[in-house]
Amino acid sequence: MSMLKRISIRYLPFADAASDELPLSQLLRLSLFQISVGMAAVLLLGTLNRVMIVELQVPATLVAVMVALPVLIAPFRALLGFKSDTYKSAIGWKRIPYLWFGTLWQFGGLAIMPASLLVLGGDVTRVTYDIPFAGEALAGLAFLMTGVGMHMTQTAGLALAADRATDETRPRVVALLYVMFLIGMGVSAVVIGWLLREFTPLELIQVIQGAAVVTIVLNVIALWKQERVKPMSKAERAEATPTFRDAWSDYASGGTAGRLLVVVFLGTMAFNMQDVLLEPYGGEILGLSVSATTLLTATWAAGALAGFALAARWLSDGINPYRMGARGLLAGVVAFSAVIFASPWASSTLFFLGACGIGFGGGLFSVATLTAAMTMPTRDKAGRGLALGAWGAAQATAAGLSIAMGGAIRDGVNAMAQSGQLGEALANPGTGYSVVYHLEIFLLFATLVALGPLVRTRTTTTQDGGAKIGLADLPT
Repeated sequence: MSMLKRISIRYLPFADAASDELPLSQLLRLSLFQISVGMAAVLLLGTLNRVMIVELQVPATLVAVMVALPVLIAPFRALLGFKSDTYKSAIGWKRIPYLWFGTLWQFGGLAIMPASLLVLGGDVTRVTYDIPFAGEALAGLAFLMTGVGMHMTQTAGLALAADRATDETRPRVVALLYVMFLIGMGVSAVVIGWLLREFTPLELIQVIQGAAVVTIVLNVIALWKQERVKPMSKAERAEATPTFRDAWSDYASGGTAGRLLVVVFLGTMAFNMQDVLLEPYGGEILGLSVSATTLLTATWAAGALAGFALAARWLSDGINPYRMGARGLLAGVVAFSAVIFASPWASSTLFFLGACGIGFGGGLFSVATLTAAMTMPTRDKAGRGLALGAWGAAQATAAGLSIAMGGAIRDGVNAMAQSGQLGEALANPGTGYSVVYHLEIFLLFATLVALGPLVRTRTTTTQDGGAKIGLADLPT
């Protein structure tokens, strides 16, 4: 039995993440919330933006704003995590209430989303009164509710897993949850793409509302008996709630904090400006079906997983995380170049390779900057939670702004190109997409320039010389 145990720990993925406090069966059950969040991410950032732009003929600017709403809420995840840390419950539950109400928000947003999208696309034949801007308001509310639910669920779930894990297993536990999120995105993309292989409004309603039901089922299974009942004493309830002001002052005095946040902001904008454009690009320019373009999310997730695995290897060898981030940026330059050349060469293979490369470069860059934020030297009161909260806020804000900008630039440039203002050679629908992709390449080089001085910065390493990835303390 001891030999079998050693073999399982050595060869089974994440088998060594289990502990007496968090057995492997409970850990795998808890990780189901990441599957539901990954499924919602596929719908919001993948399938629905293509359906709205191509099938429902909604302007890309409006679609970009809708998709950016959940992302722009992400900076509040640090606040949600802080509230769950300091939540004073009579029975001692801190994470489960946030996980449950996050599930309800996510379910509610997905439940009302298909009808909202059909109204947004102009299908008001069964509505007694055609109310102006009803579609925009309803769709915005659906995306907002879903985004709030995703962020609340994921933040509380990660915090609960970190609470139950030991100091030794915590990095592997949260790494497992990160991988489960990517697996959830990949599997959901394949399943949703297969279900929508022949797009109809009825199929859209069935798929999205089916995803809402699956969200409730997975999350209830995940949270069941995961937190013990520990009634709080009067003294614990009377304790003062800590503040962030002094801790932020200590963090900002680290010297490189400001430049790191600039790097995170620019790099995230560079990798995310195409989020609502990649699938419409495949459908409108390359003529791919809804089912085929939905597989792009799975391709992106596969690239991100490869980047994560390679990052773990390099960090264990003691690589400077800033140098690793630079490699991710260079991989992004190659990937976006492949996407650009896929149009004149009419190559869907090159397009999918470019999408995989975007996931690979973005994943490598995210892990590198996350590691840098974790290992950044601070003074007395600033902790890793604050550093990673700032990292998450910069990343999420940049992602939301870049998504909105990408759609607006595509619409504006295409309007000029189709009217002939840019010349006959550029009078085609692919011009707007190409301008966005070229702008992203420019931002990647700008990020490299901002990253340069940080390469000389020394980071904290572990005893064996390798820098930890630090996913254990990720609050956002």
